[in-house]
Amino acid sequence: MIRTGDTIHNPVTGERVTFLATSADTDGEAVVIETVVQPDGCVAAAHVHPAQSERFAVKSGALGLKTGRKKQTLGPGRFVTVEPGTAHRFWNAGDEPVTFICEIRPALQFESLLETMFALAADGKTNRKGMPNLLRLAVIANAHFDTVRLPFPPAWMQKVGLALGAPVGRLLGYAPTYAGEPGVPAPAV
Repeated sequence: MIRTGDTIHNPVTGERVTFLATSADTDGEAVVIETVVQPDGCVAAAHVHPAQSERFAVKSGALGLKTGRKKQTLGPGRFVTVEPGTAHRFWNAGDEPVTFICEIRPALQFESLLETMFALAADGKTNRKGMPNLLRLAVIANAHFDTVRLPFPPAWMQKVGLALGAPVGRLLGYAPTYAGEPGVPAPAV
């Protein structure tokens, strides 16, 4: 379970996230994180939050952001809010680490999703883009469908695929959350 002050790291995508305010702190209204993305680092995939807004406020460095079809680079002091249902992705657009504050409203299962994806990457259970195998991803995506989706295919088509893939993934032992291998210490940040 994520707590305020916790830091998690994704060695595949180059992201380090520190939780400044959790869902528990805000009664589910928001999650506030400080994110540092290393040069050449990026979020694992373009995605959509169907019912959440996501505000990016850059502290240092250069943040590349694609929202819908619009690409932009944000520097220190700049911010943008991605409205619910808008496809987006981000990356480090510079040669130095980029640091930004990200506020997600409402919180939903955002913390659980990040913890799961980062722990899988830290344990070597993702591909080079930071995504787990399709059956494990189906189980995770099915459980977090209200929090995040792919921009395409349409949501109904994704739901059909997840309804078929998630039960098979569960039969193989995959769970909707993952906090790391039991007995294996989390990697130092």
